Amino acid sequence: MFMAASINRILSSIIAANILKSVVYLLTVALFAQLFTPVQANEDFPIKQTPDQASMLKQLKVESEPLYMQVLHTLRQQEYPITDPLLGVHPLHAVYNAEAIIPPQCYTRTEGEFNPCYVCHQNRIPKRENKMDDGALQLEYSFSDVGMRNHWQNLFEDRSASVAAISDEEIAQWVDQDNYSALASQLQRANFKGWIPDLKNLQLGAGAFDQEGFAKDGSHWVAFSYKPFPSTFWPTNGSTDDVMIRLPEPFRTDSEGQYSRVIYQANLAILEAKIKGMNAITTVPIDEKVIAEDLNGDGNLSTIQEITRLDSYVGAARGRYINTHLYPKGTEFLHTVRYIEVSDRGEIRPSTRMKEVRYMRKWKDFNKVSYERGYQLEDFAKEAGRLPSYQLIGDRGLDNGFGWSIQGFIEAKNGELRTLTYEENLFCMGCHTSIGSTIDKTFSFPRKVDGAQGWGYINLRGMPDAPTLGEHAGEIATYLTRVGGGGEFRSNPEMFERWFNADGSANTQAIARAKDVYELITPSPARATELNKAYKAIVEEQDFVFGRDATVLPPKNVYQEIDNATAPTLPGKYYYGWDIRLDWGR
Repeated sequence: MFMAASINRILSSIIAANILKSVVYLLTVALFAQLFTPVQANEDFPIKQTPDQASMLKQLKVESEPLYMQVLHTLRQQEYPITDPLLGVHPLHAVYNAEAIIPPQCYTRTEGEFNPCYVCHQNRIPKRENKMDDGALQLEYSFSDVGMRNHWQNLFEDRSASVAAISDEEIAQWVDQDNYSALASQLQRANFKGWIPDLKNLQLGAGAFDQEGFAKDGSHWVAFSYKPFPSTFWPTNGSTDDVMIRLPEPFRTDSEGQYSRVIYQANLAILEAKIKGMNAITTVPIDEKVIAEDLNGDGNLSTIQEITRLDSYVGAARGRYINTHLYPKGTEFLHTVRYIEVSDRGEIRPSTRMKEVRYMRKWKDFNKVSYERGYQLEDFAKEAGRLPSYQLIGDRGLDNGFGWSIQGFIEAKNGELRTLTYEENLFCMGCHTSIGSTIDKTFSFPRKVDGAQGWGYINLRGMPDAPTLGEHAGEIATYLTRVGGGGEFRSNPEMFERWFNADGSANTQAIARAKDVYELITPSPARATELNKAYKAIVEEQDFVFGRDATVLPPKNVYQEIDNATAPTLPGKYYYGWDIRLDWGR
């Protein structure tokens, strides 16, 4: 009896301890969910709430089709810019792919030797805010039960007939049309509460900016030239793009609140150095007398072209929180994804027409300890079997849980731009939240051409194949060798023909002869035209939830389903440490 009582007391203690542990965990998750909410709900900024179970059951009885198919049918008929296809139903219930944060390239076959995963999945780098520590995903598949099925079924569709049905003249006219300029006024008329595009003439690409990257319309957006991330935004794989940054007003004004381009340029340079962890950075000529600060530490106030004093921002932003690898609160990024335009001379450039317009804003400052705790909580949630979810913050898109909101616009069936659905926006969240290689959830700015030379609209002409920081060979040359193909899917036939030997190995001599990044990663006019047609076919179907990659034929090296326990893994010798930053000095 004594032994039985002792056992009961022990079991009771264990149960109580587990209950207490669960309560503490749930309270911690709730606390950090509150901390990581960028804004609070109010009448101008509604937070859509999940309907109760009874409402959901009623909706399901009324319609026999899955909710995601109802959304799709609505999108195919839509002729207005605001997307809210199922009023009264929280969009989370209309999701087709609950693991939409897993991009399609994660299903690529590695065949025991090829590693396209290393540019996303990395372990922590000292002093960085990113503590995702997901480097192990280079070597093995580790999907949830939902994620083991590849939901990106558009990858496996043969679009040959659809592509053949579109003439070269038709697609050339299509990509040259402006679908951006009318968007702002359409959103205003619809009383849209999120960010409304405010950079005029962006459809012109480089024509919207001066030589130093400043928007000509005075909107304070600044374009910068960067090396496209391997290989997602290589034009040869389907799209061109550009990225702009805008810092909040105090970073653009003096202590009296007056706008100063010199102060803005100084703060942009200081931010770039902090994001990249540099000790000094070149800049366009800056008159220190305007700023009234000695930024190069020589004891004089003069016109300088290098900044070495990086411990503080200047102007009205002096005293604002500053740390390495972190953007200040209020930082905005504008990213447009475009078709591939072919000029009369056969040159490849960003099109007038936009596939997508993407926008990010940082709503809160976080220190690195808070970021690390956020990653721990995310890991706890995964271990508990929870599928990813992000707070919908009305028209402002989704909160990524780390201080940023992400929203965007995509082509409607008629070619005009419309707001993303919840699931289409969900697609963006994995890359801007849950991979280990980014710096403060961003890709392009850490890859900007260093200093003064990197301010201005993106230009791949003359851009060297700079190595990633800590390596010696060119980044593109290294990527092609490690991946065994011209992209994440290892299936770009033109890249094989140009840069690979007959035995499948990278032709390092041919790669070394390439003049610049433009020559390495832009397609031929024929391939560009074909890729444009393939994407237009997806636009006409509006089924972006099944994938938005511009493929004509199904890639052969992609799984439709994966079993974590039996799928081939990579030996440890194929693990690669990698830094998203580049060594532009080599």
